[in-house]
Amino acid sequence: MPLLLRLRKLLFSQPSLHYTPTITHINEHQQHHKSLTTTKKNNNNKKKKLSWRSCIDCYCWFVGYLCTTWWLLLLLYTALPSALPVLESPGHRLKHEGLHAHHPVVLVPGIVTGALELWEGRPCAHGLFRQRLWGGSFSEILKRPLCWLEHMSLDNETGMDPPGIRVRPIPGLVAADYFTPGYFVWAVLIENLARIGYEDKNLHMATYDWRLSFHNTEVRDQSLSILKSRIELMVRTNGDRKVVVVPHSMGVLYFLHFMKWVEAPAPFGSGGGPDWCAKHIKAIINIGPAFLGVPKAVTSVFSAETKDVAFARAVFPGLLNSNLLGFQTLPHILRIARTWDSMISLLPKGGETIWGNIDWSPEGVYHCDLAKRKLIAPLFDDKAFSSNRSDGRIGFRIEETTNYGRMISFSSPSAKLSTCGSKEHVKSTQTIPMKSSACRETWTKFNDMNEDQIRSVAENKVYTARTVHDLLRFVAPKLMQRANAHFSYGIADDLDDPKYSHYKYWSNPLETKLPDAPEMEIYCYYGVGIPTERSYVYKLSQSSKCNNIPFQIDSSVDGNERDCLRGGVYFVDGDESVPSISAGFMCAKGWRGKTRFNPSGLPTYVREYWHRPPSNLLGGRGKESGAHVDILGNAAIIEDIMRVAAGANADEIGGDQILSDIMKISEHIKLHL
Repeated sequence: MPLLLRLRKLLFSQPSLHYTPTITHINEHQQHHKSLTTTKKNNNNKKKKLSWRSCIDCYCWFVGYLCTTWWLLLLLYTALPSALPVLESPGHRLKHEGLHAHHPVVLVPGIVTGALELWEGRPCAHGLFRQRLWGGSFSEILKRPLCWLEHMSLDNETGMDPPGIRVRPIPGLVAADYFTPGYFVWAVLIENLARIGYEDKNLHMATYDWRLSFHNTEVRDQSLSILKSRIELMVRTNGDRKVVVVPHSMGVLYFLHFMKWVEAPAPFGSGGGPDWCAKHIKAIINIGPAFLGVPKAVTSVFSAETKDVAFARAVFPGLLNSNLLGFQTLPHILRIARTWDSMISLLPKGGETIWGNIDWSPEGVYHCDLAKRKLIAPLFDDKAFSSNRSDGRIGFRIEETTNYGRMISFSSPSAKLSTCGSKEHVKSTQTIPMKSSACRETWTKFNDMNEDQIRSVAENKVYTARTVHDLLRFVAPKLMQRANAHFSYGIADDLDDPKYSHYKYWSNPLETKLPDAPEMEIYCYYGVGIPTERSYVYKLSQSSKCNNIPFQIDSSVDGNERDCLRGGVYFVDGDESVPSISAGFMCAKGWRGKTRFNPSGLPTYVREYWHRPPSNLLGGRGKESGAHVDILGNAAIIEDIMRVAAGANADEIGGDQILSDIMKISEHIKLHL
């Protein structure tokens, strides 16, 4: 055979002068050439398939080794009980002390922690009827990611279900006990409450579709009406004892909205009357409350980033924007996040009065070093921030103060910055014609920005808590149009103004009053001692791909120890997700005593819990953790909740427990009370 091939090559590639190939010979040569080409392609395809198979095999082996190692460690932990001290759970200990279930307890989960299931879907979701799309194994993300994204997204115009899709919250305690198998949310608290006699009749999980605006949860699912009826039933069937409500994270805003809705007259409210809360609620224990919003909500809808995404980008450049398996991660995350109204409920509230401006912030300086971690109160004198220049420019004189008020800045920390509002963006949109480029069709999935407009967003500009909303209105107009209809982020001048009876103000504690229930107690429980995202340094993305997000956190920017700037992110004290200023200000000052936000003088208490991570791998997520979700397994918090549920008042559990400088920070905020 090799001899024949060599002979054919000589005959056809280098024919002699005395040989004239016939048509038959030429056809045979062409057919042979095609067969060789086909064989090469098949071999290349086989090699690609083999390479993919080898990658999948390596991944499976890695996962297998990881799971095996974990199970061996778990087996070792259970096999050596005498070598490792086992702490008694709060439920066992309090049961031995004689505590038992007294007040009914209502749990209100926050964003993303409640499970969702499919009731109606597209053909690609065949076989998933009443299967969990959110909260569970998440296996459908790997099997059919684009189909999963389509069903988890909401309509970008209405903020409701897209046509032909119905995804609904799962009822009951199983909706939020575990987020994924082995990763608890409310399970530890539920188990401990069960030790002293709690069960379904006096323990309820107020599930709702956390993707929707608070008003739309009632419009579509009647979630608020169900919660009202359930609380009334629990009070009647438990000896007329009032309920203890335990909301977490965004759930505190949801329940704040509920308290106004339940007392407001129809058509927006339930008509329960001004004394409904006083008759039915004994205490509200807010865990990890995001009363005044969180800065990371801004970056989530601006560029689908947080510090973890920025870190992943720095370690694995291009991975999140790559076309891995035809699925670009960040653009899809940004697209789905901009359809969830829950994201915009968490945007910062109170503007520059609460969060600071270009030259001032109430926190002062936060030390990242654990040995030196503390908040330093700088000199907050307005004269220190201004100069006597005739040009009126602001001169920043106190170099020690970190400008956390610069929530988003496109520059290095030392660059000269200028502010920019929505009017400038609108002007640029009208004067700069849209370029006809290949990127236009892709970018209209996010907005209608061209290259010049993208650059105009940056150019050494800074955005504070006031102007950042203008920025989002420009880059995500549909999202912010829904935000204007369902939420408000300002500070009320006159709470008696009839306009504040609209539901869009009910989840903002700075634009609404607490109920007239002087015996009801309000607690703010949250962790401290963890660096928490506060503001960001951005840059334009260098990627040339059309469908990439044009803005990204500049992970190359680092500061010194005093300003706690790491990887383009400024940090302050908090619970890793919510800064202490958002979690604690309302209980520390805004509602403390009789104020215009708390006219009946409801007693409010701040209880902070210092974060102590587990000392070893076998410690799990820790029984002394102050992290935003892990704190639900904190033994001290569980004990405090159980004592209040068993009938104790604030004095009996110790009143305030303040470990941070939240009181000093609150004093620096000049808010009319």
